[in-house]
Amino acid sequence: MTKQQPESLAQFAESSRQQVKTPDAGGKDLTAGKHTKPIPTDPAKKQDAATRVLREGALHKDQGADEAIDKLPDRITQSR
Repeated sequence: MTKQQPESLAQFAESSRQQVKTPDAGGKDLTAGKHTKPIPTDPAKKQDAATRVLREGALHKDQGADEAIDKLPDRITQSR
């Protein structure tokens, strides 16, 4: 199993905004920790929420996106 590296992706994005050729971690450990590790989520729930969000954006009508999103795990509430 490979280690998740969400911090490295954030660092890469920041570097690209600053037009740096190679991202520099600045001595930071870029592997996921207990607060940034992926939260196991049913892919069908994520797909349903994403579909509803896109439909609302395209149709400008309520498609139940808020309710579908509320069914997904929330890192903020889980960390408290």
